[in-house]
Amino acid sequence: MQDAPMTGLTTKKDRRNITLLMLFFLLSIFFLIFFAAPIFTCIGKFIVVDEIPTEADAIVVLYTGVDYYPRLIEAARLYREDFAKTIIINGNRKTDVLRRIEKKGFRPSCHWARDHIQILELYGVPEAEIVAVSAEDAFDTISEARAVGKAIIDKNIRSIILTTSKFHTRRAKHIWQTAFQGQIAVTIVAAKSDPYQPSGWWKEGRQIRWVMAEYGAWVYYLWHRLREDVTT
Repeated sequence: MQDAPMTGLTTKKDRRNITLLMLFFLLSIFFLIFFAAPIFTCIGKFIVVDEIPTEADAIVVLYTGVDYYPRLIEAARLYREDFAKTIIINGNRKTDVLRRIEKKGFRPSCHWARDHIQILELYGVPEAEIVAVSAEDAFDTISEARAVGKAIIDKNIRSIILTTSKFHTRRAKHIWQTAFQGQIAVTIVAAKSDPYQPSGWWKEGRQIRWVMAEYGAWVYYLWHRLREDVTT
């Protein structure tokens, strides 16, 4: 028995599906043009906090993350404008592998902070006004705050200006304020020469990675705090 020939109803159904697909496609383009950019801009701006600096005991340059050099430049600018007379940098991260290599006799060719100190000097900061804090086990903003914050308190510093990458500012401010509430007054200033653009971050691959990583870091931080609350 032969199959029945295709009817006009089937053709109409196909045309209707194609019409619906085209309509969905056009509506998607309309959404992207008129709504996506404002939504993405809000996402990009939320993670940025840039406060007006006031006089403080020290300027602290956060090391963890990317685009470190704009942070040094911003710290030097704040120093030249007399917001503080001391700049605190940190670094000297070490992994277990590096420690094993050091046991075999490896020694760096120069002090871990030498390059960063030289950059600050080029921008007008005397070496005598730079404090280098070794934070070997700091691998995220939380552990960096704990290591550097302890050194700051030991030096009797009670007010600081943090400078870091734009997309890192809100989380860094929150972590430092939470960790040292009542001990250190914290103002955060974004590195002005940092290339991050909140109103166009989705147009460049590296900025997409920064934003995705930053929101992922927020998830990790909140999960970390929740776990601490459960265990205490």
